[in-house]
Amino acid sequence: MMFSKRSAFESAPNELATALDAKRVRGEAVIDLTESNPTRAGIPYDEREITAALADARSMRYEPEPFGLPSARETIARMHGVAASRVVLTASTSEAYAFLFGLLCDPGDEVLAPAPSYPLFAQLAQIAGVRLVPYRLRYDGAWHVDKAHLRAARTERSRAILAVSPNNPTGSCLRGDELAATLDLPVICDEVFADYTFRSAPDRVVCAAKEASSGLVFSLGGLSKSAALPQMKLAWMIAGGEDARVEAALERLSFIADAYLSVATPVQHALPRLLAEGEKSRDAIRARTAKNLAVLDGMVTGTSATRLDLEAGWYATLRVPRVRSEMETCLRALERGVYVHPGAFFGFEDEAYVIVSLLARQDDFARGTQTLLETITE
Repeated sequence: MMFSKRSAFESAPNELATALDAKRVRGEAVIDLTESNPTRAGIPYDEREITAALADARSMRYEPEPFGLPSARETIARMHGVAASRVVLTASTSEAYAFLFGLLCDPGDEVLAPAPSYPLFAQLAQIAGVRLVPYRLRYDGAWHVDKAHLRAARTERSRAILAVSPNNPTGSCLRGDELAATLDLPVICDEVFADYTFRSAPDRVVCAAKEASSGLVFSLGGLSKSAALPQMKLAWMIAGGEDARVEAALERLSFIADAYLSVATPVQHALPRLLAEGEKSRDAIRARTAKNLAVLDGMVTGTSATRLDLEAGWYATLRVPRVRSEMETCLRALERGVYVHPGAFFGFEDEAYVIVSLLARQDDFARGTQTLLETITE
């Protein structure tokens, strides 16, 4: 065998993906209620300003910096109210995870991750040779970290805890007491959806790295969501917690980052203008997701489906009757021209749940949701 076990991924498409491909090959229209790419969702951009920002003449000079150009790091530092010395730039949050898994874990070590949550974590962990161990997010009308389950999930090989706030797809946010319960292990807190909240909460953790005075915490963000520019490939991590631990972590991270030097120079020089321009896109996304959420709530009222509570993000979770499997529900919706994801894709423990994207164009969202609910309640 010439390949590593960690590169062995299941390559066969699942039943839903196969059905979607077949429908598109036949040229049949599909309303995509899984849309997560703002550049395909009709979000407004000032293309001239964005492309002009990338034309900075300073980009012709190569100045390799392991953590990124000081000017770009200062921009992120000002945005979050932290010291620039604690900011590390990466090409993506996925790369940030790879750096942090390499920093904190040896092959075979374990990282605790919330469930339900984003399925990419398992893939990133496997590539790093790390075992992902789920801990439960409990729902009782609102989402909470199940602290007892988190404690029980720990073993002698546990090296870090992942938190996602706001979480994808539940839209739940980390609370101060929940962060405090994790600080005996290093915490990696994915905060990419932090700009998109539906309501305020005084105990919500906004930037875990800034709020933690002990332990070791890394907060992750990026242009993909903060400026709705996933193609620009710039993200950041902020290190926080106990000073001695932060300094030791950054010293080791400098060697890891220096081995890659992956963030392109033009996007670093463009960063202040891209973030400023991103405010228009952020506002448009906030307006659209709020309107789509209101449409969803209006349509769900009086049906056998229930929209679960969410505080933030681009997605909504529907609990649907268990008269058939989630997969069958999604396949039936696809037959009618609406593509949605089952809860199982995100690690829900039981059935039946369906996840819809609030980023979809408003007309598509309304028509797709109506069809989905008809499918669910038939």
